Amino acid sequence: MKYTLGIFLIVTSNLNPETGMKQSLGSVAYQKIYRKIITLEYEPGEHLEESRLVRELDIGRTPIREALMTLCGDLLVESQPGKGFVVRPITLQNTKAAFDALEVMEQGIAPLVIRGQNDKCLLAMRRANEAMKEAVREMNILSMVELNHSFHLDFATCSRNLYLTEALQKVRCETNRLAYLSYSTEIEPRQALQHHYDSVVHQHEEIINAITTRDLPQLQQVLRDHCAIFKNRIISYLTG
Repeated sequence: MKYTLGIFLIVTSNLNPETGMKQSLGSVAYQKIYRKIITLEYEPGEHLEESRLVRELDIGRTPIREALMTLCGDLLVESQPGKGFVVRPITLQNTKAAFDALEVMEQGIAPLVIRGQNDKCLLAMRRANEAMKEAVREMNILSMVELNHSFHLDFATCSRNLYLTEALQKVRCETNRLAYLSYSTEIEPRQALQHHYDSVVHQHEEIINAITTRDLPQLQQVLRDHCAIFKNRIISYLTG
């Protein structure tokens, strides 16, 4: 996947696609474990034994430990006394808190985006959404998740506020597991997954249009609706 402005980048080789330089083994380990958590291959609550990860990923113990500590900071992994590292459970309480944080941050970012010079960010958002359309056509769920993440971080980058962008990135790292659930699971029997995908892409286009026309009320409403649909799908799944 490609994220134009470089804030979020998941790659599959040991080379950084932006610099062409070799990445640290800690970064490679992070990316591999991150993807397995996001796709639920490593399930919520699962014990991540370091020796097992060393064997599975063919990476040394020190980079594995470094990656696990970073994932703890991203709230995807927990360090539990006497048990070591475990994949952070998905709970109703944490899920509601994450969505509350998403809404508060994106609503707060919106006025800064409207006031800024956004040509470069808008171009990145359009590219991410076009790539997401292709991922939908190919039914590539992981790419959908990563491109949706990129789109929203491109939006945050439009604010030109590093603190807000990094805060939003942290919350969205946690909610990417929920996005994978949302894109891969028939949660609402009356609504096909294809309709859900089309709705996400369409709302992304509405966000772009509102920024282009500098329509703050419209932007905030679309962001609110966009977050509510995501939240309601996941809450329905967790309580169903």
